[in-house]
Amino acid sequence: MAQHTDELALDAEAIAAADPGEMLADALSLPDQLRDAAWKVESAGLKPWESPGGLVLAGMGGSGIGGALAVAAIGDTASRPISLASGYELPSWTTEDSTVLCTSYSGTTEETLACYEAAGVIGARRVVATTGGELGQLARRDGVPVIPIAGGLQPRAALGYVFTAAIEIAGLAGVAPRRTTEIDVAAAHLEQLVREWGPDSPEDAEPKALARALHGTIPLLYGAGPTRAAAYRWKCQLNENAKLHAFTHSLPELDHNELMGWEQAAASAPFAAVFLDDTDLHPRIAQRIAVTREIIEDQAATTIVVPPRTGTPLERLLSLSLLGDLTSIYLAVLRGVDPSPIAGIDTLKSALAG
Repeated sequence: MAQHTDELALDAEAIAAADPGEMLADALSLPDQLRDAAWKVESAGLKPWESPGGLVLAGMGGSGIGGALAVAAIGDTASRPISLASGYELPSWTTEDSTVLCTSYSGTTEETLACYEAAGVIGARRVVATTGGELGQLARRDGVPVIPIAGGLQPRAALGYVFTAAIEIAGLAGVAPRRTTEIDVAAAHLEQLVREWGPDSPEDAEPKALARALHGTIPLLYGAGPTRAAAYRWKCQLNENAKLHAFTHSLPELDHNELMGWEQAAASAPFAAVFLDDTDLHPRIAQRIAVTREIIEDQAATTIVVPPRTGTPLERLLSLSLLGDLTSIYLAVLRGVDPSPIAGIDTLKSALAG
């Protein structure tokens, strides 16, 4: 008979036994990553420039989510367009007046390499963030600035590096205000959260409680405005760390379609609805969260509203991302799976390389 969730330990000893690759330690290094990344951007010797064609952030998976979160943190303070390129091609409007940041942790991501080459053909200004690999070699060959990322991590665990590279390049390219000071303030706040949420935290610490609430369910992550990117980060971390199907949608759009999928959801699977709230959401979104939750709660295994974080938009999004990362790892422990390996993705890459 399966052990009841409440009886499963989430203490430091149990977590260490289930996490031999120390994914939790890597997630908890987020404050240090932010500071180190800011220093690495400075050490790259980049001088501010103007990018009238805007900024394109090219990256996939764990190397791409930092860009999405950076765009969410920048929000309406952007003075020029910022686009994401999550594939083999750059946006059709990319010009020689654009800046393209190509981020690949390994330096071997084929989609990002294709974007790097395309940016060169267009004549756009290029910047690279990587640990090395082919992307690093090409950048050095072409005289393209390289922001180094620390090695020894899973790409998805290097969030602080890819986020900082994206938001700092946005500032240097003149498409958004510089946020170096905000990064330092956020790092200090995250250090406090690391103490509150780490392996030695109480069993009712927020990420541990969330992991218990989601155990045995299929999570549906619902964001709005700036938390849409955070919801996607949660979904991906639940996929890779907890080896669990999870899906994402956003308000208010989901109220025009996905809401009807809840009508007989209980007969299909134990779905959990997780709403990521934020202080900067449109006033009507708060009402939509409450009403939507009320409508679906009879069909849901559980409904959860994750309350707004505090601080600047940058600080709030990073705090929310850390919460999701830790929740996914604690859920992996409850599920009895090692959060580090990604055998399916490795198999796919090997097959494509062959």
